[in-house]
Amino acid sequence: MNMKPEIADWGLIPYEEAWKRQKECFDAVWAAKQVGKECPGRIVLCEHPHVYTLGRSGKDANMLLGEEQLKRLGATLYHIDRGGDITYHGPGQLVCYPILNLEEFSLGLRDYIWLLEEAVIRVCASYGIQAGRLDKATGVWLEGDTPRARKICAIGVHASHFVTMHGLALNVNTDLRYFSYINPCGFVDKGVTSLQKELRREVPMAEVKERLCTELQALLDARK
Repeated sequence: MNMKPEIADWGLIPYEEAWKRQKECFDAVWAAKQVGKECPGRIVLCEHPHVYTLGRSGKDANMLLGEEQLKRLGATLYHIDRGGDITYHGPGQLVCYPILNLEEFSLGLRDYIWLLEEAVIRVCASYGIQAGRLDKATGVWLEGDTPRARKICAIGVHASHFVTMHGLALNVNTDLRYFSYINPCGFVDKGVTSLQKELRREVPMAEVKERLCTELQALLDARK
């Protein structure tokens, strides 16, 4: 019988520290899998100080600032091993790192990304926001097939031997100005948004965390 993933809330944590802790969790799940032991996965929730991350397939040109400008903003830039292009993380954005053995849930990578998107779509729906997918553009979008297309959640994952790292970043009360310094996920013709912007009010982060975990767990349970 599969054990449920543990929920871990790391609060506001520097990106580099979170990456190291993610890797430790990943290594534990991978080591257990190698010897046929059960090791509960983990669903990590956190926020980061201002940081930009560039995925394996990303283009440096999508970072529109130089090193000195980044320093003045109090932001950092990391090249990382997830899929996708460049994105921003900062306070008010809910970052979720599920570290899971996908084989326990009979999930391939494409189905797993669909599951992450679906969880966020359901969270948005719980606030009365109609969100969905956009063809050839991973993540969760509002009015994705119109000129008003705007992204509310970025998704970028890394999987090795069906064990996952990285995950999703949902804009809750995010300062969206920081996206103006990049071409988010490589797009130059689409905007970004947040729950706060769409609802015109601040949204309790603890409430969003609870709703996201509920949806993720329900979708994972349905795969067993």
